Amino acid sequence: MSFPNISEFTVRRYANSKSFQRGEAYFQSGAVTKITQRGQQIQSEVEGREVKPYQVCLNFDDKAITSAYCNCAYNFDDWCKHIVATALVLTRQPDIIEQRPTLEQLLNRLDAVQTQRLVQELVAEEPQLIDIIDQHVSWMTSPVSKPLSAKSERQITVNLPALRGQIQQILREAVSYFEEGYEEDPLTEELFSLVQGALEFSEQGESYNAIAVLEAITATCAENWDEVLEYGGDNNEIAWELNIAWCEVILSAELTPEEKVDIQVNLEVWQDEWNTDFGMSLAALRQGWDDPQLMQVLQGNISERGVWEQEIPDYADDLAMIRLKILEHQERYQEYLYLAQAEGQTQAYLTMLGRLGRVEEAVIAAQTEMSSMEEAFALAKTLAEQGSLPQALEIAQTGFKLWGNCQYALGIWTSDLALELGNSEVALLALKAAFEVKPHFVDYQKIAELAGEDWENIKPDLLKVISTSEHWEIQAAKVDILLHEGLIDDAITSVSELSHYHVALVHRVMEAAISHNPDWVIANSRRRAERIMDEGKAEYYGEANEWLKQARAAYIASGRQAHWASYREQLMEIHGRKRKLMGMLKEWGME
Repeated sequence: MSFPNISEFTVRRYANSKSFQRGEAYFQSGAVTKITQRGQQIQSEVEGREVKPYQVCLNFDDKAITSAYCNCAYNFDDWCKHIVATALVLTRQPDIIEQRPTLEQLLNRLDAVQTQRLVQELVAEEPQLIDIIDQHVSWMTSPVSKPLSAKSERQITVNLPALRGQIQQILREAVSYFEEGYEEDPLTEELFSLVQGALEFSEQGESYNAIAVLEAITATCAENWDEVLEYGGDNNEIAWELNIAWCEVILSAELTPEEKVDIQVNLEVWQDEWNTDFGMSLAALRQGWDDPQLMQVLQGNISERGVWEQEIPDYADDLAMIRLKILEHQERYQEYLYLAQAEGQTQAYLTMLGRLGRVEEAVIAAQTEMSSMEEAFALAKTLAEQGSLPQALEIAQTGFKLWGNCQYALGIWTSDLALELGNSEVALLALKAAFEVKPHFVDYQKIAELAGEDWENIKPDLLKVISTSEHWEIQAAKVDILLHEGLIDDAITSVSELSHYHVALVHRVMEAAISHNPDWVIANSRRRAERIMDEGKAEYYGEANEWLKQARAAYIASGRQAHWASYREQLMEIHGRKRKLMGMLKEWGME
């Protein structure tokens, strides 16, 4: 049984404090109802607010988790609470993970006849699978690509009626999904997958298949989007994804003038029908690779306006990145560097120099052209991958002097690299920089370890960081650190007014404060419990019950059993008719 190399420390880094706190609560409540491992993939079902459990999938290699997916509506870069709950099973209860064979192992048990029967039975159960299978069989059995000028290349091997039917089915299912009241976007991912299929054709040199697929997706969506729109489903994401894909395919294909006109007319019609903007695709079609200004740039004749003779459009950076991707794929590295310079794509320019082994040139260029923390971080990682660790560390340190939004990630990475190079002083400074923007208890402990005898001089600065920050994401770290340092009064201040979203943190502080400040525990827990009971929120009576347990413990710990008895009688008199509440209270002997 092989699991990814993941610790609770890693989980905290991938999730913000709120997601970790909620994910931990989900884990502790047993919300992860099913979890299995198939090779290098973990799949789980996590119960939540919806009727159906959320589906979580973690993929990993020998070193770490490589990707994490959940079908919930959470759309930020870090992990959602369902992924956190699943990851915590890996770290705390790996023995409960059911081991199941991979798809490859399952199929290896079947001969050709059995495999065919399996597919037929699956289609009988899920009839819509036949269109997907049809499409994939067409893709898998299409002939090997030849130059675009060859007649065979212009033959379209994709089953377009089946593809259009599949897209229409995706749109119909989306409408049904919205009608049932679900809020998550049910169609973007499926449509994105089809767009990716077109790009795969393009990368294989099958441009006409790629264009046919994009035409089918764009036309079908434009013609059938009205029903989706009625339920508030906007087309921004999928239209932009199609805009990018059209640019890449157009710039990868060798199109005749007639074909360019056909694509132009279609794009203009679709953007009117669908109320979207394919301006970037139309610009790519118009410029191609033989635009005079662009050709000058690719030859190294760079002007201030780059590839644009007139006003620079909003999509200039996106179009430049698409061109760079194609140039890299074609191994036209010097033209790549010229274009990156001309279009102000500093990160792409510097990292390509590094990837080409031109380390000294990259470091020199960075001194004058690097202007953001993100650019420094990207170049540092590239140089490290090339084995130029001292230069990578130098660039990373420069990054802390630049503006950017990746200081935490840069700090952690730089600290690890500095330790690898035996430079504990730089490792300490980098870790402090990370802590300043995103405090974590594990980083606090690591800083203490690195600081050694200087810890008492450094500690006040770190405590000031957490005391002056009011961001909700650091509440867990703040409590961890304050309790670790025995600063109970400061911990009390930090949680006194926290909402019910931070229930676990408040309970932790109360447990630590019972002997130190029982009056606060009594007052705060009573206030929270009474608010729930007075408002008659039956679904939260269990939470009120837990607050009353804290109050009773503080009364007893401070030798005021009589006060507790009096308060208990008062509660029974006021809320005696609330049978559910009284039943809960009697279960733990409060009657």
